[in-house]
Amino acid sequence: MTTSDRPTRRAVLVKIGILLNAAVGAVLAVPVLRYVLSPVTRQRKQGDGAWVSLGSLEKFPAGQTRLATYQHPSATPSDGETAETPCWVRHLQGDTFQIFAINCAHLGCPVRWFPQSNLFMCPCHGGVYYQDGSRASGPPERGMFEYSYKVEQGMLLIKAGEMPTPGAQASLSKGSSPCATSSSRSSSCA
Repeated sequence: MTTSDRPTRRAVLVKIGILLNAAVGAVLAVPVLRYVLSPVTRQRKQGDGAWVSLGSLEKFPAGQTRLATYQHPSATPSDGETAETPCWVRHLQGDTFQIFAINCAHLGCPVRWFPQSNLFMCPCHGGVYYQDGSRASGPPERGMFEYSYKVEQGMLLIKAGEMPTPGAQASLSKGSSPCATSSSRSSSCA
C-alpha cells in the first residue's frame, strides 16, 4: 500500500467525529421523538373516565357545602395519601349537586369554603368565588371547575378520571359549562 492510498489522520478523525456526533444526535432524538409522537402512541390510563363514589347522599345535607375526598382511580399503592383527592360538594336540593374541584382556577391553590359569608376563598392570591362557584373577585378569570356527577342507588358519583378543565373533554352530566357561572354571566370559561 502506498502512502497515497492510506487515509490521512485528518480523514480518520473526521470520520470518527461524524460517527460520534451521529450517535449523540440519535440519543438526543429519542426523547424529542417520544414527545412529538406521544399523542399518537399514548394509551389511556386505566382510571380515565371512571365514576368514583363520594359516599351516600346522607353525607351531604341539602343547602350545605361539604368537603369530600375520593381515591383517584389511577392511583397506585405507592401514591400513599396523595391519591386522596379533595373536592367541594354543594347539595342544592333533591338530586341536584354542584361538585367543585378544590383548586382555584387562577393558579391551582386549594380554595376554602367560608359558610359565614357563603364564599370560597383562595389564600394564595385573593381569588373569591360565590357559593355557586362563579367568580366574585380577584385574579381568576373564570369560575371554579366542576366535576360531572350522577346519583345511583343513593350514592353520589363523580367522573374523576379527567381533570375538570374548560377544554373540550370536560363535559357535565347536566349539559352546562365546565366552569361555574351565575345566571347573569355567560357560560364560557374564557
